[in-house]
Amino acid sequence: MSKPGKTGIARIIDAFGYSMKGFAATWKFEAAFRQEVVLGLILTPVAFWLATTHIELILLLSSIFWVWMAELANSSVEAVVDRTGSERHELSGRAKDIGSALVFTSLILLAVVWGIVAAHRFFP
Repeated sequence: MSKPGKTGIARIIDAFGYSMKGFAATWKFEAAFRQEVVLGLILTPVAFWLATTHIELILLLSSIFWVWMAELANSSVEAVVDRTGSERHELSGRAKDIGSALVFTSLILLAVVWGIVAAHRFFP
């Protein structure tokens, strides 16, 4: 049984609008996301300079997007946990900690990818 609602191009247009609202909310309420976006915007032209192959470029740029995606996921978890109440609960803390670990892991991935590509570029 399918979900009731719009289909086709109307659904795609609505989904795009919801995504833009999500980006806007994350930008407005999450300082970490703003910092990571600025970092990504700085690193993007550096990636084009640093990469010596198209595969390296894809890896460098993808690692930036992984950080952004992880922060979006973490922010959504935090919003849902905060909505449920302000009292401390072990599961709420665990959910937030796991989201934070997701972001941290994505930052490690970025550092590893950039480090390997830089090492390949400067120490062939």
